[in-house]
Amino acid sequence: MIFNSSLFLLYFLPFFLIAYYLIDRNYRNWLLLIASVLFYAWGAPKFVFFVMGSVLVDFVLIRQMSLKEGTARRTLFWISVALNLALLLYFKYMNFFVDQFQVMLSWFGSKPAEWTKIALPVGISFITFQKLSYTLEVYKKRFSVFQKPEDYALYIFMFPQLLSGPIVRPGQIAAQIGDRSEQENIDSRLTGFYRFIIGLAKKVLIADVLGVTVNEIFALSSLELSTGLAWIGAIAYTFQIYFDFSGYTDMAIGLARMLGFRLPENFNSPYVSQSITEFWRRWHMTLSFWFRDYIFLPLAYATSRKLPKERYLGLRADKVIYLIATTVTFLLCGFWHGAAWTFILWGAYMGVFLIADRLFLLKYLKKAGKIPSIAITFSLLMLGWLIFRSQTVDEAGYLIRRLFQFQGGENMVWLNSKFWTMLAIAILFSFWGAFKKIESWIDKLYFNPGNGLMITFSVIAILLFILSEATITSSGFSPFIYFRF
Repeated sequence: MIFNSSLFLLYFLPFFLIAYYLIDRNYRNWLLLIASVLFYAWGAPKFVFFVMGSVLVDFVLIRQMSLKEGTARRTLFWISVALNLALLLYFKYMNFFVDQFQVMLSWFGSKPAEWTKIALPVGISFITFQKLSYTLEVYKKRFSVFQKPEDYALYIFMFPQLLSGPIVRPGQIAAQIGDRSEQENIDSRLTGFYRFIIGLAKKVLIADVLGVTVNEIFALSSLELSTGLAWIGAIAYTFQIYFDFSGYTDMAIGLARMLGFRLPENFNSPYVSQSITEFWRRWHMTLSFWFRDYIFLPLAYATSRKLPKERYLGLRADKVIYLIATTVTFLLCGFWHGAAWTFILWGAYMGVFLIADRLFLLKYLKKAGKIPSIAITFSLLMLGWLIFRSQTVDEAGYLIRRLFQFQGGENMVWLNSKFWTMLAIAILFSFWGAFKKIESWIDKLYFNPGNGLMITFSVIAILLFILSEATITSSGFSPFIYFRF
C-alpha cells in the first residue's frame, strides 16, 4: 500500500483517522501500531513477520546491553549491529555480490552458478537505519531504552515514515510516543492535512507528469536521442526526483502531524544550494546527518588519533582526514542507495566535489556570486542524477556524453503543454526558496500559520486533493522512486 493510491486515500486513511480520533487516547498507540503492521503487510506480507521478529530481538538485545558495562556491553552492541547489517546485506546486496561472482567465474570460462534472486523487503534500508540509530544512541548513553516493546515497535513501524523516512532517532520521538496530548489539536490536524496534500500534489501532479516524459526520453535508442532531448530529460529528472521524494516526505510529516507527532524535516530547498556541501545540508537531511554523526565523525576522529600532525602531499593533516572520511562516507552512502556500480559511482562523484569544496572550490564559488554558484551547483547535481538514474556505468557515460555531442535528430517524444507547465511550476517552486521572504513565508505556513492562512490553505488542499485523486483514478499510481532503496 502506498500513499498515492486510491486504496490508501479513500479507504485506509479515512477509516483509520476516524477510529484514531474517536478511540480513547490511552489506546491510540496500539491502534497506530496495528494499522502500521497492516499497512506494511499489505505490500510485503512475506516479510512482515520477519521484520517484526527482528524488532523483538533488537528490543531484548538493546535492553540487556543497557544494563551492562565494559566488555559485555560492547559485545551486545556488536551483536546488534552485526545482525542488522547482516539482514541488510543479505536482502539488499546478496544479488549484487552473486552477480559480481558470476562475472568473475566467466573470466575463467566457468558456467554461471544457479541462483534464485532474493526479493527486497520494502523499506528495509530505512528500517535498518532507524534500528541502528537506536542501538548507537543507547550504547553511547544518549538515550536510555524504550521500556515497552510496543513503544519500540511503534518507533520502527509507524506507517507515515515507515517506507522512506524521514529517519527518526529515538530521542526525537520517544516523548511523543509517551504523551503527545498537547499536539493533538485542530491546528495540528489542519496543518498536517494540507502538508500531506501538498506532498500528494508534488508527487501526482508534478513528479509523475515529468516522469512520463523522462521515461520516454531515456527509452530512446542512441540513434533517436538527440542532444536537445537528452538535456530536457536530464533537467526534468532532476526535478522529478526532488518532487517525488520531497512529496513523500511532506506526506509523511503531514500524516504524523495529524496524529500529534512532529517528525524532523528532510528537505530545505536543496536546489538553491551554492555548493555541493550546502546541498547535503539541505537534501535528505536526516540521512545526511545520520552518515555525518555515525560514520563521518567517528571515522574522522579515529583517523586523527592515528595520523601524525604533519603534511601529506602538501596537504595539512586535517584536510587529509577530511578526504579519507568523506571518501569512505560517500562510497557507503552511494552503496546504501542501491546495489549497483552506478550508485557507488554516484557516491564517489558526490564525494569528489565535497572534497573539492574543502580544498579550493568554495572560495571560487563565493567569488562567483549567488546566482552563478546556484547555477554551477545545479548543473553538477544534474549530471550526478544522470549517474544515479542509469542502470549501468556505460549507460551513465553515454548519457553524459550525449549532452555535449550536439547530436541532432527528429523530436521522437511529444513534449506537450502539460509537461512544460509542470516543468515550469517545478522550476518556480524549486528556486523560490532562494528569496528570504519566500523562505520565511514557507516556514510560517508549515510551522506557525495564522487562522486566515490555515483556512485558506485547507481550502486549497481540498481542491488539490480532488485534482490529485482524479489524476490517480484516470492514470493509475506510480511508486515513489525511493521505494527502491
